[in-house]
Amino acid sequence: MKNKFLCFCASVANLNLRKQILFIFFVAFFCEAKAQAPKSYTSSEILLQLKKLNVLGSVLYVAAHPDDENTRLLAYLANEKLYRTGYLSLTRGDGGQNLIGDEQGVDLGLIRTQELLAARRIDGAEQFFTRAFDFGYSKSPDETMKFWGHDKVLSDVVWVIRKFRPDVIITRFPATGEGGHGHHTASAILAGEAFDAAADPTKFPEQLTNGVTVWQAKRILWNTFSFGGNNTTREDQFKMECGDYNPILGKSYGEIAAASRSQHKSQGFGVPAQRGSVIEYLKIIKGSAPVNDLFDDVDISWKRTADASLANTVNKIIEKFDVSHPERAVAALVDLYKKIEVLKDDYWKEQKLHAVKEIIQNCSGLFMDATTNTQYAIPGDSLKINLVVNNRSGANILSADAHINNDFIIFDQLKKNANAVQTYTMFLRPGAKLTQPYWLQNPMEKGSFNVTDQQLIGRAENDPFSIVFSMLIEGKEFKFTKPVRYKYTDPVKGELYQPVNIIPAFSVRSVPKLGINNYKNDWEVKSFKDKNPFKSYVKTEKTRSVVGYNNDTVLAKGQMIRLLDKPMITRVPVYDSLGNRLYLIYHDTLFQENGNPYLGLHQIDYDHIPSIIYTQPEVFTSKEFDLKTEGNFVGYIPGAGDKVPEALLAMGYKVITLQEADIKASNLKQFDAIVTGVRAYNTNEWMNNVYSELMDYVKEGGVLLVQYNTSNQIGPVKAKISPYPFNISRNRITDEEAKVNFLIPDHPALNHPNKITDADFNGWIQERSIYHAEKADTAYKAILSMKDPGEKEQDGSLIIANYGKGRFVYTGLVFFRELPAGVPGAYRLFANLIANKRTRYIK
Repeated sequence: MKNKFLCFCASVANLNLRKQILFIFFVAFFCEAKAQAPKSYTSSEILLQLKKLNVLGSVLYVAAHPDDENTRLLAYLANEKLYRTGYLSLTRGDGGQNLIGDEQGVDLGLIRTQELLAARRIDGAEQFFTRAFDFGYSKSPDETMKFWGHDKVLSDVVWVIRKFRPDVIITRFPATGEGGHGHHTASAILAGEAFDAAADPTKFPEQLTNGVTVWQAKRILWNTFSFGGNNTTREDQFKMECGDYNPILGKSYGEIAAASRSQHKSQGFGVPAQRGSVIEYLKIIKGSAPVNDLFDDVDISWKRTADASLANTVNKIIEKFDVSHPERAVAALVDLYKKIEVLKDDYWKEQKLHAVKEIIQNCSGLFMDATTNTQYAIPGDSLKINLVVNNRSGANILSADAHINNDFIIFDQLKKNANAVQTYTMFLRPGAKLTQPYWLQNPMEKGSFNVTDQQLIGRAENDPFSIVFSMLIEGKEFKFTKPVRYKYTDPVKGELYQPVNIIPAFSVRSVPKLGINNYKNDWEVKSFKDKNPFKSYVKTEKTRSVVGYNNDTVLAKGQMIRLLDKPMITRVPVYDSLGNRLYLIYHDTLFQENGNPYLGLHQIDYDHIPSIIYTQPEVFTSKEFDLKTEGNFVGYIPGAGDKVPEALLAMGYKVITLQEADIKASNLKQFDAIVTGVRAYNTNEWMNNVYSELMDYVKEGGVLLVQYNTSNQIGPVKAKISPYPFNISRNRITDEEAKVNFLIPDHPALNHPNKITDADFNGWIQERSIYHAEKADTAYKAILSMKDPGEKEQDGSLIIANYGKGRFVYTGLVFFRELPAGVPGAYRLFANLIANKRTRYIK
């Protein structure tokens, strides 16, 4: 289970308004997202934004994970009721499974963060997080709170409430457990506690010195549900029709919701669009119950400010809005902005000023772009930035200047629909902070991320490396913040944008990252800068010794070298509770001349999200323990993605990846064992086509090991799996320390070639097993049993059947987590399961 930023500040003295100045102010925030292309808004979208100006109400939806949120309700609240709408996901989904690749843990959380942001761009809500880490499935809120740290995560929920100031809070799950997952229940408990605590000045008083005040929401409700065979809706609950059609957007909220939910691609949550009436049910938890409207007794008009007449001003703008010429509304919108600007400082003043400014940009068709020809920037190097401004509609925006780092750049006069183009070469000072998601900047604490800057808590991601464009529109100065992005053209996909990332001059990679009983590894060193001298050292306890030949190496940009056979620097023995030595751990790291470790560059690329980059010290780890293997040649059928093949290579096997065309009798007979990747039978429809070949392989003496698959509406089994029938359940053991009982102690799986003992189940991470077998044919032998606290023993985590001369194995044991983590007992047991001395298994 278990700087912020480098600033290049463009000071602007004596701003000459007669020059209609455009200045560009650098705030070098470093992020991993904001890669979507510049969006232009249609007149219908602008009209919806105008209507939203007259609604001063906000609602916050709270749940535990990405994909927990009710996207239909979010879309309805944001686009029909026009409330400011937010979703607070307590975690980033780090502990889930991954249907599209082999990323786990923090990497999966980065992917799911971006999937949530993509969903919010569709349904119109905003996204927030706490510092809680998703440590995998939990069966109780008590376990969840203990792992996260109750007070820490509660403080985060309170902070988001005080900052977002929702009038209404809605939870996806109840505090009474019907949501199943312990994280689900914990999210509801924490939301209920935060409803009260946010209004209490004695709770987390340090927050009140950071720009927020206490806040009391009017009510908190539970969005009851009917799914998973559990119907919690009742006719006496408050009901809302959320299936309406929005003619301005040209879609129903069921259609918007489906597009939003389908962004959760790593979870396989693509869903069809829904049309027609849909009733959402809400049960009051605290506060006064709504009778006629969700916002009963909440004033959502401009009366919340000192000037109720602003509603009439907005209505007049809407009445005169010309969809063919939205730029004609700009002058009136500038006047509206000035009226809001003189209001007393207030939450809604800030929100509406931001909204009006965005509408002014959209109505004017003003295009602003800041791009580079490279995705990477290096501290101590220069970065060329291309600047484009286009007054596409011919609104009252005249000539412009740019002021960067005390330099003035003069643009040609802004003519209608003509690109004003300039370039600027920016120097990044040595020591500039590297691209790093803010929640990964410090080592993680048990159960949660370590974020110490109060202003970052709750945010979905870092602010991007940005430029602020400033200009006069209708005689009023406006500033617009735009990210600096890498722009390029793909011959198939067309024009694409990616974030600009600040990366180290060198990156290093250990090949492999994990070794078993052989601590040798190679280091790949890549330069991102030209004429780059590389020196490395090995740290020892008393001295730093120079690493041989590479100290005089100078690399060109993009050049890679490989360092071979480096000595190890750390040996750590690990003992059991009785003092017996279980294994040795070796660590190896490359260090710079200044004693800091060289960093590994981690990059995650999928088409549906921005490229994600972060850095961390690269460490090679080798573990030395008693491991015997039998057989040499393993075929691997990939599934959703895992790192088990790398583990097999570390064990000394030769591994060949198998696709449908490879699964022929003549080819399979060379393999001692065949292993299917996680969810292979969920993701590969062609597995049905090779069922007979695989069964014949087993019958002739082969070993087929099938790792877990799911069997539900999200991950249905698409092919026959086994020689004898069994069902796949949702049963799991979440306690990674659960006692494991050996049901057949003399079974070869527990004895050959490695003698498995209780010690082999020490040090497992996150969980024991998932998606157990059940209702298995009598041909199968259940090898192990285990249970979570307070539950009955389960025996479906590992079943084995002899078939002909060979054997079939199905296991829900989470080898896909344990093997990459280097857990010795997982290696020893896996070696037994694929051992190929078949006669030992024939009973």
